[in-house]
Amino acid sequence: MAFNMSRSEFSAYLNQARITGQVATPRENNLSHFQGFVDGNEHLDFGVSWTRDWTYQDVFALMARRVGTSPDPAHTEGQDTISAELCIDALTVYARIFGQAVREKQSILFATGHPAGLFPIYVAMAQAARAHGATVLGIDEGDSFLDGDIRQIFDVVMFQQYGNLQHTHFPGPMQLALTQLEKLGTLPQLVVADHGMAGYAASAGLPTIGIADCNDPGLFVSAEQGQILVAVPMDDNVLPHLYEPVIDFILSTAGLDR
Repeated sequence: MAFNMSRSEFSAYLNQARITGQVATPRENNLSHFQGFVDGNEHLDFGVSWTRDWTYQDVFALMARRVGTSPDPAHTEGQDTISAELCIDALTVYARIFGQAVREKQSILFATGHPAGLFPIYVAMAQAARAHGATVLGIDEGDSFLDGDIRQIFDVVMFQQYGNLQHTHFPGPMQLALTQLEKLGTLPQLVVADHGMAGYAASAGLPTIGIADCNDPGLFVSAEQGQILVAVPMDDNVLPHLYEPVIDFILSTAGLDR
């Protein structure tokens, strides 16, 4: 489906769907995650290798600038925000990088730590990539991670545990996938991912594009350090059908209308 919204209409839609604007994540959660990243919390480091020292104040200012969270340090609880304008700007870069990779028929790896939210976006992107001649990389499923293993469903790598696809921030599933691919000599020319899977791939030096929420500073730090090519600020767990216009925007901007 072709994307037929103006920028202002798309911005209004993102805010209405709470993909941006007054998002579900509360301010106090955002602030605690900013501190957790600085403290090296294993659920928040996202596999990002630091190239400089980061303080809480640094991360606080970065998130206001790159995401649109409140710049007021006195605002410590209640509603926080993601900027629709910053989201659209980053999403435009994201789509153009993806479109160029597809046109050049590059090899692309898709992965998510948020299967209940972002999975449909990557499925649509993988289908478009295949349809236009790019190589969508596959892995051998079943490598053990924690008490589960890694799976690949509709071309998207995910982590399974106790029979359920898991929300995870850990970089381990991406590390396992890349180890497999490196042994085969088929490392991806582009990684499309989120959370620790995106952070790890970017820190490993692979061209990577990612999506991150306002309580996930790791990918925005990675972008600031020049590692990940772009980190798109958006709520990463609204109802999946609400991402349909986002998918249409990505594919249209990439020149790959479905």
